Amino acid sequence: MIPVTSFNNQKLALFGLGGSGLATAQALKAGGADVVVWDDNPDSVEKARLAGLNTADLHGIDWSGMAAFVLSPGVPLTHPKPHWTVDLARAAGVAIIGDVELFVRERRAQAPDCPFVAITGTNGKSTTTALVAHILRASGRDVQMGGNIGTAVLTLEPPVSGRYYVVECSSYQIDLAPTINPTAGILLNLTPDHLDRHGDMQHYADVKNRLVEGSDLAIVGVDDDYCRRIAERLENASRQVVRISKNTPVAQGFYNDAHRIFLGTEQGGGLVADLNGIPTLRGSHNAQNAAAAIAACLAVGLTEEEVRAGLASFAGLKHRMQPVGRRGKVVFVNDSKATNADASAPALSSYERIYWIAGGLPKAGGIASLQPLFSRIAKAYLIGEAAAEFAATLGHEVPFEISGTMDRALAHAATDAQADGVEVAVILSPACASFDQYKNFEVRGDAFVALVSELDGVTMLVQQPAGEK
Repeated sequence: MIPVTSFNNQKLALFGLGGSGLATAQALKAGGADVVVWDDNPDSVEKARLAGLNTADLHGIDWSGMAAFVLSPGVPLTHPKPHWTVDLARAAGVAIIGDVELFVRERRAQAPDCPFVAITGTNGKSTTTALVAHILRASGRDVQMGGNIGTAVLTLEPPVSGRYYVVECSSYQIDLAPTINPTAGILLNLTPDHLDRHGDMQHYADVKNRLVEGSDLAIVGVDDDYCRRIAERLENASRQVVRISKNTPVAQGFYNDAHRIFLGTEQGGGLVADLNGIPTLRGSHNAQNAAAAIAACLAVGLTEEEVRAGLASFAGLKHRMQPVGRRGKVVFVNDSKATNADASAPALSSYERIYWIAGGLPKAGGIASLQPLFSRIAKAYLIGEAAAEFAATLGHEVPFEISGTMDRALAHAATDAQADGVEVAVILSPACASFDQYKNFEVRGDAFVALVSELDGVTMLVQQPAGEK
């Protein structure tokens, strides 16, 4: 835990008592703050009370005495309309902040020289976060990784000199972190997302911009118009910017060509890293992630040799295009995190011949947008509620069977792939939510990995899920 000492002996209000909210309240209390907490869920309030926290309905507190209001990132700040607590805080003139802001204040107070890499973007931020942390750890550094990737930032070890922090930031967290100041800030890309919480695309982009705007070094993907304009504004303001592209040479920065990362053309254009042969970094999207990770790791003091060694040993992010097993010429890939068609596209574009396990609880639009990739699919194995809908879309273009359940789909796909005789991939990339058959995409992915581990003659590339043999 990082005790939040910057509000020692001061009064704060906190709303939102999910995992990160409860951790934030405990970190504030450990740092000496007088914090009162609340949630719209009575069970969450009771859990906080039993944990020794001071609970009270924030409708009835004296807001004038509050030094700050700490809001959970899952609670609306601006759109579709501010939460009622936001209205109360603003009416009292109380600053509204979140857990990432508390972290950056503690870092500045306790160990401002701690290298701090922050990562955001619409797509790829979790993989890039995990990749940066892995490269740093592989080089022998003391690394703490958290934030939106799943570990609440204030549950990490406290800042001390020489400790590296790698933090994934959602737009909601950035919106609540007005003084965020990473050593290296990464903005990967921007496409329409979470507009229900941001109103429109420009506001969403403006929020994401704050992370790189506050960075000592801004690392910006320039393959979309919004990010390209952000890079230009920063450069025009004489800020230090490293441009990243997955498909076009850049003058200053790093770019991808044939899955090899090169230095900018005005910097000599030399080869920095060859990603070919690294199975966990297939696809142009991962070339962008790797280029950004390379830029960040070099910025915080690693050598190119250390970076290349870390890239080569990256095991991949669980449930995100992760190779989990191999049998002869067949690789088994867990992409359970792909809960819609757009999320499945990278996996389907990264392998030439695919035995595809898809389906679950369908999303709007189905899989029609994946039609340009259908030629890569040797056969589809359809499961869950979406099976009939997906079968209709595949039609006569792709051979398919309605398997119904994961175990039948995997057994049939493995047999067919083995008989193919060439290098192929059996990929779980459902393009659907999991909730018709599984609690979440993690449980679904773990079930796939467990079934792969039971196949005769398979060599596992990852540890099996906890509780499995």
